[in-house]
Amino acid sequence: MVQAVGGKLLEYTGKVQPQLGERGANGQLLYPYFPNPELVEAVNLAIYLERPLLLKGEPGCGKTLLASAVAYELDLKLEAWYVKSTSRARDGLYIYDAVGRLRDAQLATSSRLTPEQILRIDDPTSYVRWEPLGRAFQQQQRRVVLIDEIDKADIDFPNDLLLELDQKRFFVEETGQKIEAKAAPIVLITSNDEKDLPDAFLRRCLFHYVEFPSRERLIEIVNALFPTSPEALVKQAIDSFWRLREKMQEDKGEAGKKVSTSELIDWFRVLRRYPEDEALAKLDGKIPYAGVLLKRWDDHLRYLRQSRGRE
Repeated sequence: MVQAVGGKLLEYTGKVQPQLGERGANGQLLYPYFPNPELVEAVNLAIYLERPLLLKGEPGCGKTLLASAVAYELDLKLEAWYVKSTSRARDGLYIYDAVGRLRDAQLATSSRLTPEQILRIDDPTSYVRWEPLGRAFQQQQRRVVLIDEIDKADIDFPNDLLLELDQKRFFVEETGQKIEAKAAPIVLITSNDEKDLPDAFLRRCLFHYVEFPSRERLIEIVNALFPTSPEALVKQAIDSFWRLREKMQEDKGEAGKKVSTSELIDWFRVLRRYPEDEALAKLDGKIPYAGVLLKRWDDHLRYLRQSRGRE
């Protein structure tokens, strides 16, 4: 679909999955990922247009894991930038160690540095440390860059990335270097919708809302992660989880936190500690280990009241 550097065609299909327990280049565990056709299309449009893909959706629905899945299938390196409330836009490009340079200069005056270390002081570029987006811009081969939870940072953060995301270049103020992307990275940005993003930023992105997986897709996910699990246990666990989620949806509407895929995986892992008959007995009309799924006290109270009402 898209011709990349080196003539390699890039098209994400969502069908190439890592083996269970396989690790990525950075040592992180890789997981199977099952995107729906609309999400696959959104990724390929972002690749084609060389625009960032902004992903929204419930926490735990798989927005962040998509970047690993795309990098794995396309055999590209992943650069992850986990945004914090204190993050600045420049932090994803480079960090300049001004303190280190000052320290070296002070040590030089006391003759405590080697000639090679003294030469380093005269070269300001040696104090630049490249960060995810800055590293990706300097590669001949495209990289996948994840900017995770962009809405955690200050409201000015997205606007401060406009030049970099639009024109794929930036300047290192301390050294005067101009860095231009040799190969446009595939940028995936996640947001939990905690803050409105500026229109100027949205204009430069493609958007996709990651829908919560269907019941059938949840079974597929659980079977992929726990391939030796008894079919009856998978079915009953998903049924119980689905009923709980539907009830929460009914009580809360679209607002409020509902149980998510990541919690389902933890919960099913707990159930698998027991023999099949024992785990099935625990699921008989109940939600065992509800604390793995329900993270708010009001959700616990609501569940307890509903459980007593059924007794």
